[in-house]
Amino acid sequence: MSSTRFWTALILSAAFVPGIAFARPQDPVRSDPLPALRPPASMDEIAIVSHGARMNGLIYLATGPGAHPVVIFLHGYPGNERNLDLAQAVRRAGYHAIYVDYRGTWGSGGTFSFAHGLEDAAAVLSWVRSPENVAKYHFDTARIALVGHSFGGWLALSTAGQEPPGVCVAALAAWNVGWEANRFGAHAAERAASLGYFRQTTDVGGPIHASAEDLLKEITEHATAWDYLAQANALKNRALLLVAGTRDDASSGVERHTQLADAIHAAGGKLVRVVTYEDDHPFSSHRLALAEAITTWLQTDCATTQVPRRP
Repeated sequence: MSSTRFWTALILSAAFVPGIAFARPQDPVRSDPLPALRPPASMDEIAIVSHGARMNGLIYLATGPGAHPVVIFLHGYPGNERNLDLAQAVRRAGYHAIYVDYRGTWGSGGTFSFAHGLEDAAAVLSWVRSPENVAKYHFDTARIALVGHSFGGWLALSTAGQEPPGVCVAALAAWNVGWEANRFGAHAAERAASLGYFRQTTDVGGPIHASAEDLLKEITEHATAWDYLAQANALKNRALLLVAGTRDDASSGVERHTQLADAIHAAGGKLVRVVTYEDDHPFSSHRLALAEAITTWLQTDCATTQVPRRP
């Protein structure tokens, strides 16, 4: 059995079979927190400034006293699937969950670009670590996880390599931006399709404030550097969860995730788990299973690489 298949089998059996070591007294996917706990769960609107522009967002605050670990959700391009059901699930599991819209997306200020997205992810991490916000929201900054979907998965994988090893990453249908752009020279139809979609999402009234031609030029010029296989060595010492759908397209499907897992294993990494679902890009038929996989991974692999902050 290959290493990738081993991890896939392990997490599927461990996460979904009752009565094994991963079982928890209260199921955060299907059970609300105990009503007697204080402070109760809540939500707050937030605004994070990235390079002079406001990013709109929200934070789901977990119930109970003391410092809580933090999960940052990074949405895709343009971000129609926000994965807030997953954010609610990790909140019920005891994690504060943060969601933002990058610059130039969905009403946030500024202009979108792929490079700006990388800066925006770093800005969210800086915001979480600021002493003011640690005191206000009771963040445990030693326990941070990035959960990214599609473009957000690429952001998470590309950002984590510059972060302490305790920052865990769950990449869901992670779009390999560089791999796709590297094909444009020999596959004109794929280039045209990408440009067409960029135009569709950046039209007047669309969710993205950017130039479609500039976006295509940007990923083409950075194709080699932005292939997330280049991050394998930087990611080898952190907990990773890679989730892929069999009905996804080539740039974010099973083969891309398998390649990344194999590259990390070849670099010496031992904390990679791969989950594959018979599903589409947003995992439309596996939302509860996906929430279970993420909360289980947060409380097992991810938790073992982190040292809780002292109160």
